[in-house]
Amino acid sequence: MYSSRKLLANAVAVIAGVISAPTALGTNMPDVSQTAPIALLVDVQSGQTLLYQNADRRFIPASITKVMSAYVAFELLAAGKLSLDQEFAMSNEAGESWYRTGSTMFLEPGEPVPVDLLLKGICAVSANDGSIVLAEGAAGSVEAWVAMMNATAQKLGMRSSHFATPNGWPDDGQTFTTARDLEKLAKAMIAAHPEYYAKYFGQEGLRHNGFAQANHDPISGIIDGADGIKTGYTNQAGHGFLGSAAREGSRLIMVLGGIDTEQRRATIAREFVEWGFAGFERRRMYSSGDQVAMARVQNADQSSIPLISEQPINVVMPTDYTGDVTLNVIYEGPLKTPIAQGEKVAELEILVDGLPPARVPLTAGEAIDRAGTLQRIFNAFQSWIS
Repeated sequence: MYSSRKLLANAVAVIAGVISAPTALGTNMPDVSQTAPIALLVDVQSGQTLLYQNADRRFIPASITKVMSAYVAFELLAAGKLSLDQEFAMSNEAGESWYRTGSTMFLEPGEPVPVDLLLKGICAVSANDGSIVLAEGAAGSVEAWVAMMNATAQKLGMRSSHFATPNGWPDDGQTFTTARDLEKLAKAMIAAHPEYYAKYFGQEGLRHNGFAQANHDPISGIIDGADGIKTGYTNQAGHGFLGSAAREGSRLIMVLGGIDTEQRRATIAREFVEWGFAGFERRRMYSSGDQVAMARVQNADQSSIPLISEQPINVVMPTDYTGDVTLNVIYEGPLKTPIAQGEKVAELEILVDGLPPARVPLTAGEAIDRAGTLQRIFNAFQSWIS
C-alpha cells in the first residue's frame, strides 16, 4: 500500500550517526559485512540510501582525493577563471618530488601541457604529477590549491572532510573524508558539470609521451550505464572506489573503502550496481517542475506559496516490498518573506520501512515580496481571530 501524507510543519532534526553494521532492504543484498569496512549505495533521484556500512566513519580516500581536484577545476572552468587550452608546465621543484612518482602521466619537467590533457591524466590514469602541475599552474601553489579544495568541501557541506594534497598521496592522515561526504561531492559534480564529468571520467585510459595506460575503474565499460568515477589505493588506506552508473533516468552513487584487494573491490562494485538497479522498483512521484504542495507564508499579500520540485522525484522500494511509502513536506514555517522564485525553502521527506529517511529539496514556485504595513496589520488580525 502506498500512502502520501503532506505535512506542513516546523523543521525536524536530521538523524545522524555512525553505523557499525550493514543496513539495507531487499533481496540478494551484496554481503559487505566482512569485505567492505566502508560501503554506501544511494539512489540520486530519490536521495534514498539503499545500503550503508560505516557511512559516516572517517577514512583515507587516497587517489579518490583527485575527484575534488577535478571538481575545483570544473568550477574554475565554468567561472571563466581557467580554460582547457591554457598550458602549464612542471616546475623544477615539482619535478624533484613528483617526476614519475606513484601513478603518473609521464610528464617531463618544463613540458607545456594544456589543462585539457592534465584533466584527462588526473581522471583517467590518476596522475599524481598532473594533479600537482594543475594545482601550481591554476592556483600559484599547491597550498593555495588545497585551500580551494577545503573551501569547496565546506561549501558542499562535506563537514567531515579535509584535504592536505591535490592527489591523495600519503600524508600521515591529514587527508580524510567519509562516504557521505564523497556522495555529496559526486552528486554536486554530476549535477553542476555534466559535460565535464562525461568528458573526463569513465574513459578507457590515456596515451602520453609514448606510454599507454588503462583506467583502473572497475565498472566503466564493463557494467551497463557505468560512467565513473575514481579508484584509490595506498597500503594504509586499502582499496577504495567512488563510482556511479545511470540507467533509464535513474542514477546510483556508490562509495567503497578499506577493501583488502583490487579484485574484491571490483567484484563488490559490480554487485552493487546490478543489485541497486535490479533489486528495486522505481516509481515516479513528481516530474521536474511539478507542484508538490503549498507552504504557508507570513507578512505577504497571500497566505501560501507553491512548492516545486526542480528535479524528477522517484520513490525507490525493493521489488518485493509490500509496506507503506510516506511523503512528508518539511519546512520551518510559516515562511518569512521576501522569497525569491527558485529559492530552496522546504524538503520532501521520503519514508520507506527499513530504509533511512531521504530528503529532496523543494523550491518556491514564485517570488513573494514582503507585504506593506496595512497588509501586515490585516494578516495579524486574521491570525488572531482564526
